[in-house]
Amino acid sequence: MKVAFGHMGTLTPIMEMILEELGHESVTPDRPTRQTLSLGAKYAPEFACIPFKIVLGTYLECLKRGADTLASGGGYGPCRAGLYGELHGRILEDLGYDFDFIFFWPPLKKPLHFYRQMKKLKGQNSWFKVWAAIKKAYIKLTVLDELEIMAQQIRPRELKAGSTSRALEKAMTMMRPLKTASEIRAVSEEAKALLSQVAVDQARQPLKVGIIGEIYVQLEPFANFYLEEQLGHMGVEVRRSIYLTSYAHHDVLSTKGDMGSRKLALPYLAQKVGGHGQNSVGDIIRYAEQGFNGVVQLAPFSCIPEIVAKSLVPRLSKDHGIPVLTLFIDEQTGAAGVQTRLEAFVDLMEQRRSGNLGVGA
Repeated sequence: MKVAFGHMGTLTPIMEMILEELGHESVTPDRPTRQTLSLGAKYAPEFACIPFKIVLGTYLECLKRGADTLASGGGYGPCRAGLYGELHGRILEDLGYDFDFIFFWPPLKKPLHFYRQMKKLKGQNSWFKVWAAIKKAYIKLTVLDELEIMAQQIRPRELKAGSTSRALEKAMTMMRPLKTASEIRAVSEEAKALLSQVAVDQARQPLKVGIIGEIYVQLEPFANFYLEEQLGHMGVEVRRSIYLTSYAHHDVLSTKGDMGSRKLALPYLAQKVGGHGQNSVGDIIRYAEQGFNGVVQLAPFSCIPEIVAKSLVPRLSKDHGIPVLTLFIDEQTGAAGVQTRLEAFVDLMEQRRSGNLGVGA
């Protein structure tokens, strides 16, 4: 099979690795561009969210490159993401494309369905080989998350602008072709050493900002206008509420989600509202308790779970003394506007830290 999938941050090389381990040809998607988004928006329903449109555009690009199978997954619950596979499939079929679609529900919520879909991807391989491929991929995924976190810590302290991003790109490139667990572990030390060599100002005390919100716009840099890099270059250390390893623990290998975040959210939002809406509420409190200077909520325009969370932001910000910037993103959002709002938010946090603004500001 020639299998394609949506691009989402560091998940892309992991999917590529698993597919190739199972003997398939990976039609690995390129990083999304404005052209990708425009292509998806052309055929998507008007009020579909930006992840839907980017992924649809990616599928169209990959099908034109010869993919005969699409692989994807989605949540099972109130969030519309659970309908993506069905809607994407129907749109692409209406456009005349002939392909197979392998769509995964979470394994613990729909185990029989997951088994049947996994069997299609498994092909003639043994289940032992499937497990071995997933295990090696998880080892690599852990390293990629660690590299991202290192870069988030180093970037606001770098002496030469852009040096951290260049080192991270080189480290990720080093990790991409590795197939065995021993190779991954050995080269991971080289990759981390590469980042550690970036010249930094150790005396610098950067602002700290937590990134919360919907998973796709958190993890796909194109969807959030490369927000982590932008903030890093403004002297801000960022930390996301979602990394792929934590998502695997809380949402794939568990039916409970992030219980720590949910517990914090209960006094404000006592029930699940789909997606990561309840998590966003709890994560604002978590970052406030950890002494962060601010929070940025990322949300696709029309995302109901994040709209619910946003309605509680004024009260959360007042109760816990932490400023929150919400960015709703769609294909009409401009990079210059996002940058301007980030600059104003950073200025606000600097003034609060210096004592020039009150807690309620």
